[in-house]
Amino acid sequence: MIKVTITLEEDILQFIDLQAQGNRSGYINALLAEHRRQILEAEMIAALKQDAEDPEYQAEIAAWDRVVGDGINARE
Repeated sequence: MIKVTITLEEDILQFIDLQAQGNRSGYINALLAEHRRQILEAEMIAALKQDAEDPEYQAEIAAWDRVVGDGINARE
């Protein structure tokens, strides 16, 4: 864990203190972790949409789907 010093507006700090229940660092870490998760999720969805709209990528997936479904059983 790394310690940092940040500057907050007074009303923001008061809000954090009301919400944090005595653990400012834990509260701020939880907020930022959730925000990071949301951003990564949005980036992943955008990438999947881009792939879905890319005809070249879709053709490659279709080719792999044919290979996977060719009846070869890897366990035998």
